[in-house]
Amino acid sequence: MTGVTSVDYIYFTMKEIDAFGHDPQVQYMRRVFAHMEKAQEALLKKIDMAPFDERLRHFRDMALKLFEKTWTTAMQKGVVESEEDAAVLYLYCLSHAFSTRGIEVPSNALPEHKKIQKFAKEVLK
Repeated sequence: MTGVTSVDYIYFTMKEIDAFGHDPQVQYMRRVFAHMEKAQEALLKKIDMAPFDERLRHFRDMALKLFEKTWTTAMQKGVVESEEDAAVLYLYCLSHAFSTRGIEVPSNALPEHKKIQKFAKEVLK
């Protein structure tokens, strides 16, 4: 690394980060997570839970693990066909996480999506 300054390092590092951001898969995942955040925000409002409720960390962690386990299967089965569908699946996972601690989410608080609802009932037991 002779002759490489810290400015050069930062420049090359920033180029790598920028290139990573242009990757179509990375962009897709960012959009999926943006939909998930927006959907979660709406759900929390519907069930009157503050976004900074200390219990949410546990619920979010659990929901994310469930989502990661089920998302690929849901895509393979044609249950999840879009970024928005992925967010709906996440909400069903989050709702399941809430139910493990006695917090019931009314069915009308979740988006109506028959295929995801049926799939979630089967896999989130």
